Amino acid sequence: MKKALGAVMAWPGQVIQSAKVRKGTLAIVAAIVIFQLYFVRELIAAELLFAGGFAVLLILGGIFYLVGVVGESGLDWAEAGLRVTAETARRGYATLEEVSRKPFRAPRSESAQ
Repeated sequence: MKKALGAVMAWPGQVIQSAKVRKGTLAIVAAIVIFQLYFVRELIAAELLFAGGFAVLLILGGIFYLVGVVGESGLDWAEAGLRVTAETARRGYATLEEVSRKPFRAPRSESAQ
């Protein structure tokens, strides 16, 4: 493995030293490689920025969902409390109606005669 790595690392040096390849061509190839590495870095950076943006949107969506769920359960609790209150109010009204039908004085009292 070290021999293969050493051969790969030594190859550019051999190419530069050989007279067959001009230095301008090597400079162009080196520039293309450098630009490719730069563009790959930029694409990775852009991908990370988009991933961060989508993560923020995901968190906001989750918060809105949780607020909705809590609101619905609050409405369910309020409905249950309202039913209890309504039933108590009906009983109270029925009791008041029953009391209002009865006379305040007994029929044989002095003021009633």
